Amino acid sequence: MANINRRKFLQMAGLGGLAASMPYAATWGSQTKARVVVLGGGTGGAIAARYVKALDPSIDVTIIEANPQYTTCYMSNWVLAEMRDLDSLTHGYDNVKKRGINVIIDAATRIDTEGQQVLTAGGQSVPYDRLIVSPGVDFRWGAIEGYDAAAAEILPHAWKAGPQTVLLQEQVRNMRQGGVVAIVAPPNPFRCPPGPYERAALIANYLKRHNPTAKIVIYDAKDAFSKQGLFQAGWARHYPDMIEWIGAFQSGGGIKRVDPSAMTLHTDFDDLNADVINVIPPQTAGQIAIDSGLTDDSGWCPVNYRDLQSTIASNVHIIGDSMVSSALPKSGYIAASTAKVAAVAVVDHVNGREPGTPSYFNTCYSLLTPEHSISVSGVYKVAVTDGEQAIVGVGDSVAVSPADADDSFQNREARYAASWYDNLVDQGFG
Repeated sequence: MANINRRKFLQMAGLGGLAASMPYAATWGSQTKARVVVLGGGTGGAIAARYVKALDPSIDVTIIEANPQYTTCYMSNWVLAEMRDLDSLTHGYDNVKKRGINVIIDAATRIDTEGQQVLTAGGQSVPYDRLIVSPGVDFRWGAIEGYDAAAAEILPHAWKAGPQTVLLQEQVRNMRQGGVVAIVAPPNPFRCPPGPYERAALIANYLKRHNPTAKIVIYDAKDAFSKQGLFQAGWARHYPDMIEWIGAFQSGGGIKRVDPSAMTLHTDFDDLNADVINVIPPQTAGQIAIDSGLTDDSGWCPVNYRDLQSTIASNVHIIGDSMVSSALPKSGYIAASTAKVAAVAVVDHVNGREPGTPSYFNTCYSLLTPEHSISVSGVYKVAVTDGEQAIVGVGDSVAVSPADADDSFQNREARYAASWYDNLVDQGFG
């Protein structure tokens, strides 16, 4: 990272000025003053719930989550390189409950924004005074001809960690010697912008040890991608002639059609047969947000960046991947950052205060090898031009790892990546 001290940045970004050890006795009243429901128990949802409860214990806080455990998608690429297993990325809600937060394991089916309640598959109607929506992303099935949920059981996306991660790992392990892995990278915006390119590196790391004559081809719907120069330099250094990237211009706009039965990808210019095909499809806001009318024509949820309140529904705040994010990437750390902003704003609203002006923080690590990581980081603020809100970077804080970093720097970045993960999940599930 350039022109910003790493330690100061992480201190700023870690809790947004609020200590993780904040005494829970700090309260504005002893009686329940409001019901705050958090829809979605992933990183953003768990952190938002924790912060609301920590800031004002008199608020009744409830998480509604479909699954009894949460597996982080971030760092799931490490599983493909045999660096971690899925169990180490899977977290339950026992510690969340110990903080006095209610956890309902049930699938939400609709948000009744007029009646201010969440309806669930189990028949529950959960009322709220303020709602924080953190549903992550869903896929635009059919945006690539031939690719739907059934096709994903043959050509895994592995963009929601769990069984799909295991399926992709098994396919790579069982691939013939000298085979081809094809990765289809989606158009912007999508969850974890550097993720497909880290995935290529870590699959290559596995293949270099077990199948050294194999190849990886990335078909991209874009002509540029996050940390591109650093990735391509790292691929050339660690995996010479193993990884090929084909941008949208070269392919006529990326993959247009897939044929799972023939294991074939089709572009405007050519066809590719591969032994393993990882299709990461175009994405949209989580389905519950769409079904509840919280999205606009972009497929994402528009918000007021000062408090992340929906511009469509009152008393609803939207965080993480599903929001229209302007300059903010859809990353695990942004999910955490927006969770904290929303939590502070919700507590302010409940207590009759006007929320202040927030800052947003991001930092993201991508591994090229277990000993070589690169990073991107940034501090962001709300700007208003001609009455229109936007998120903009603060000064030159938005930066990537230096291109001329030596081995010791790159190794430190890899160690930071592991501690980054531990810190992030601890904020929500620890």
